[in-house]
Amino acid sequence: MIAGAPDPVAGTPEPLGTPPSVYNIANLLTMLRIALVPLFVWLLFLDGTGWRLAAFAVFAAASVTDKIDGDLARKYGWVTDFGKIADPIADKALTGAALISLAVLGELWWWVPAVILVREIGITLLRFVVIRYGVIPASKGGKLKTMLQILAIGFYILPGPLDLIRWPLMAAAVVVTVVTGVDYLVQAWRMRSEARAA
Repeated sequence: MIAGAPDPVAGTPEPLGTPPSVYNIANLLTMLRIALVPLFVWLLFLDGTGWRLAAFAVFAAASVTDKIDGDLARKYGWVTDFGKIADPIADKALTGAALISLAVLGELWWWVPAVILVREIGITLLRFVVIRYGVIPASKGGKLKTMLQILAIGFYILPGPLDLIRWPLMAAAVVVTVVTGVDYLVQAWRMRSEARAA
């Protein structure tokens, strides 16, 4: 284009296929979830039933945003590269902070957050490693894993004699977390093998 000449496309609508803006409600909710993590941890370490209930309320609100931002992104086409990276980070930050905090408070065995976090961090890194071969889709098992983790953590946060609910839920969460982790490893291996064979 000649310097100083008017841009022929200036003022025209964005062409089809233009990537969505990073500045959308879905990404805002994701960032809000990350921002709520330190508030949740602070409330969890305060003494008193009222503070525990407040910590539970913040944890529940942050967990709900995970469902909402994903639905909004898919419905309105707001799926962005930033969101693909920030959303799992927000999820791991929330559940990781909750599990570690509960272990520090002596309310959860240390091996539980160790197993879950090793799996979560490992699979997240694996996704980045195999992204050159393709994207590992979220499975039904992965969604079940997330739901069980959230429910189990929620019952551990709630005050009161709820051990008969907490323990089975956390045990189920750990088992599904490990099983789905192995499944993702198998998928990644197959994807890599097929890409190399092609």
